[in-house]
Amino acid sequence: MASDRNDDLFPDLRNPEGACFVNPRCLIRTQGGHRVVVVSGMPLAQYAVGDRMSEARAMVSLIDLGYADQNEVAKAFGYSARTLRRNQRRFEEGGLAALGRPGGYPRGRARLPATRQQWIQRLKTQGHSQSQIAQRLGVSERAVRKSLRRLGWKPASGVQLELPLDASGRSQPRESPAASGEDPNLSAFSPTPPAGPPPTSFDTDPTDRRRDRLLARLGLLDDAPPLFGSSAQVPRAGVLLAVPALVQSGIFACAQQIYGSLGPAFFGLRTTLLTLLFMALWRIKRPEGLKEHSPSALGRVLGVDRAPEVKTLRRKLVRLAALRRAAAFGQALAQQRIARRGAAVGFLYIDGHVRVYHGKHRLPKAHVAQMRLSVPATTDYWVNETGGDPLFVLTAEANAGLVKVLPGVLEEIRRLVGGRRVTVVFDRGGFSPRLFQQIVAAGFDLLTYRKGRSARLPAKAFAPRRTVVEGRTLAYVLADQEVRLLRGRLRLRQVTRRMDNGHQTPILTSRRDLSAARLAYHMFERWRQENFLKYMGEEFALDALVQYAVEPDDPNREVPNPAWAAADAQLRQAHARLDRLQAEYGLEAFTNWEPQRRTMRGFKIAHGKLGQALWAAWQRVLRWQARRDRVPRRVPVQSLSPEPVVKLAPEVKHLTNLVKMVAYQAESDLLRAVAPHYRRADDEGRTLVQSALASAADLEVTASELRVTLAPLSSPHRTRAIAALCAALNQSDTCFPGSRLRLRYAIRESG
Repeated sequence: MASDRNDDLFPDLRNPEGACFVNPRCLIRTQGGHRVVVVSGMPLAQYAVGDRMSEARAMVSLIDLGYADQNEVAKAFGYSARTLRRNQRRFEEGGLAALGRPGGYPRGRARLPATRQQWIQRLKTQGHSQSQIAQRLGVSERAVRKSLRRLGWKPASGVQLELPLDASGRSQPRESPAASGEDPNLSAFSPTPPAGPPPTSFDTDPTDRRRDRLLARLGLLDDAPPLFGSSAQVPRAGVLLAVPALVQSGIFACAQQIYGSLGPAFFGLRTTLLTLLFMALWRIKRPEGLKEHSPSALGRVLGVDRAPEVKTLRRKLVRLAALRRAAAFGQALAQQRIARRGAAVGFLYIDGHVRVYHGKHRLPKAHVAQMRLSVPATTDYWVNETGGDPLFVLTAEANAGLVKVLPGVLEEIRRLVGGRRVTVVFDRGGFSPRLFQQIVAAGFDLLTYRKGRSARLPAKAFAPRRTVVEGRTLAYVLADQEVRLLRGRLRLRQVTRRMDNGHQTPILTSRRDLSAARLAYHMFERWRQENFLKYMGEEFALDALVQYAVEPDDPNREVPNPAWAAADAQLRQAHARLDRLQAEYGLEAFTNWEPQRRTMRGFKIAHGKLGQALWAAWQRVLRWQARRDRVPRRVPVQSLSPEPVVKLAPEVKHLTNLVKMVAYQAESDLLRAVAPHYRRADDEGRTLVQSALASAADLEVTASELRVTLAPLSSPHRTRAIAALCAALNQSDTCFPGSRLRLRYAIRESG
């Protein structure tokens, strides 16, 4: 009897047969070929045991609704967490249908491992037949044939010869093609003939460059020659559209001239520069961004088996920076640009760009107009052409203002343009009549806004003026007059624009040969440079900190003394209190009732406390005046901090700025070439070019050509515009840098 009572009080608490707990909240029951997923006693899903799609849906539901995590579900259902993540991704992209599986072998999935696919391509490139490859790998000949078809292998792929070596056993250097001119309308790119002996490689398989890497290790190779393989749908291969513009910019020839070589390396100077340029055009804004992309996929576009990774690329940049030749490199690039676009440098726009620094080092401060305060920063001064394209960039020492920097910028411009007279355009930051005298004396013309207060002109002095620029008719309401500065020693022309609301904007210039409307147009075209700096910051990460290294700065550089600033602030407060008391004392004197206090003595007695406060305030002003006068206004920067005086290492940043500048120039050249074929080029032209550069493409290699066939774009009219661009690029006969393969472009029509 007691036994029966114990059984009632303590029933069997074992898990029922066919039950599996996911967690204390979720339970899986399997019985009679069916399965039920229960959450808190309520059924969530019910399906047959062999229904994989419903099972995947149940697992995804448990995770998405928060009833269980991936590890719990994977353990209960007998799958890996990776399988669950794959099912989640498929469900998000294609819904319930994406979780199903058709009968037979999954379409598009290779039957052979990736390593065997590489062996098949390698053996086929070496000349083995399909039957020999099948026998060697132990698979059927049909499997080999299908693998080659999926890999995009074609019998016409070019075979490169052995790498020629000079007498010393080192690889022979090759000069990159230089720019040879440009069509005035930029509707086509000028042909670029190849130069030097054909660079070749010891390797024949584009996916296996072990021989070239061995040569680099032995010190016999300065840069790996590009080696391409025929392949379909290569990601991001559309960037090859920019190669003709990059070659014509002269960046490879200038780099060879300035830097020479990086020494024995598989990734040499040319490959490193090409990687940085492609990264900018791909919008990979920092070297760390390479971690998010497959090195082998990027390498197929560069002509190597693997693209350089983050540490490798940073080492190359540090090695280039150690040579300290970025300024000479930038000057050589600017000379190439002026040789191609000489007519565009009649007006040069100069503006500063402040890069805010958020690190731990003490750096000089600069005023940031957007933030309305001074913060640690570095100031770069950009010189742009009339159309807004950059020409060169300089980094100011200790954030010097435009007035101090402009003479050095003019010297750089004079070295580039020779004796030609150029008009420099800048904003009010460079306003200085004495500087204007230097500019005119140096053989330049100036165009800038007038700073400070000036007499307003009467309405009758203004008249409507018109000018036609690039097919557009521009209308302004202008007044034209002569003005004198520096007590008559400097005579300039002032063109004042009157807005509809009556606001007047005076412009100063030394040009008297142009119409007032034309001068107003060139002054107000400064917005192009402002847009350029904004675009570079957003699209090319112009403000990104590329390197964290610092280097010693001049410890004797004078900076404003904080002690003088503090004393001056106290003096201003003392003056303000004195002014308030004087005003109050004067008001009492003005309202004094004479019948009550006829004499000054009586007034002083009546307002004795106010007089004493006024006298104390006056004494306080004198004390703070004497104290401020004893403090020097500027002191050496070393005296303000015991820490070493440092500045950010400028070489790497300058070099990357130049690379981004050339990438922007190439993008602009492509935009000008596609503009006649795209109606909305002014609004969407750069977006169209970016889409083409980021698109996939088929690569086909012949004995003398690298054929690039781009995938169609989102709409037929955009595809037709890029097709016209491909036809223009084909006229340039450009070879891929470092090879004798001529680039041929096409785009598939939209299906």
